[in-house]
Amino acid sequence: MYLPDFDYYAPDSLSEACETLDRFGAKAKVLSGGTDIISKMKGGLLSPEVLISLKKLEDLKKIEYVSGKGVVIGARATHNDLVNSKILNDKYLSVSEAAHHMASNQIRNIGTVGGNLCNAVPSADLPPILIALGATVKLVGSNGERTMLLEDLFTGPMQTVIAHNEILTEIVIPEQSLTGSTYIKFGLRRSGALAVVGIAVAVTVSQGTIIEAKIAIGAAAPTPMRAREAEEHLRGNMISDELIEEAGLIASKESKPISDIRGSADYRRDLVRVFTRRALHKAINEGHV
Repeated sequence: MYLPDFDYYAPDSLSEACETLDRFGAKAKVLSGGTDIISKMKGGLLSPEVLISLKKLEDLKKIEYVSGKGVVIGARATHNDLVNSKILNDKYLSVSEAAHHMASNQIRNIGTVGGNLCNAVPSADLPPILIALGATVKLVGSNGERTMLLEDLFTGPMQTVIAHNEILTEIVIPEQSLTGSTYIKFGLRRSGALAVVGIAVAVTVSQGTIIEAKIAIGAAAPTPMRAREAEEHLRGNMISDELIEEAGLIASKESKPISDIRGSADYRRDLVRVFTRRALHKAINEGHV
C-alpha cells in the first residue's frame, strides 16, 4: 500500500500551524505521531491534500506540574512519555499504567496523547482515566482558544467537537485530593489488545465513607462515558461489598454497548459490572493515585 500524494508543512510555531490549518481548511489534517493517520491513508480511509506536522513544536511535548493548576500534558507527549514521567508516577500512577497497557512498545514510542484523544476511538485507554480524573483539554485556533472538560470533547465514534481549524494543544489533570484512582480493562489477549471494556475510577474516602466517586467507561458506548447513576449511588455511603456490587450493576445498566467481533452487548454489560467492582476495590483498598 502506498501513501497518496499530499503537500507537507512543518510550521515553526503554534500560531503558524493555526494559520496554515486555517488557510487549507478541510483539505488539511494535523499530523502528530502519525500512527493512526498514516495507516488510514495507506488503507484509503483518509486522503488529505495537506498534512501539517507539529514535530517542531517542542513545547507541546511537556509534562509538568503547575502549582494551583495541576499536571499539564502537552498534546505531543507520547504514550511512553506518560509511562516514564516521574511527575505522573508520583501523582497519577493510574495514567502511566493506562498508557503502559496500550498497543506495542513501538507504537507507544511514537503515538501521542493528543492524537489518541482526537481519534476518538471508543475503545481507547487514555480517555476513561483522564475523564475520571476530571481532565480538561485546550483547543487553539487562529480565532482564539477554548478549554473544556475532556468528557465533552467526544460526540461519537471517531467524532469530536474540534473544528477543522483547531488544534488540541494540552491536557490538564487538575489538582485534587484522592484516595485512589485506577484503570483496568479486559482484552482478548494478554498484551496490547484493544479494550473490550475499560473502566476507570477515581475515589475520595474519609472514615470509611465515599465522599466522591467518578466512574468512566470505555468501549461500551459510542463515546467514553461517565456512569453518573453509579457515582451518585456511592457518594455519602459507607464502603461495603454490597454497595460496590450495586454500583457495578448500576454502571452496567447505564452502559450502551454494541455487539461486534470482540464481544456481544450482553457480554460487555456484564464485563462493565465485574470490572467496575474490581476497579472500585482497587482504588479504595490500594489507595494509589
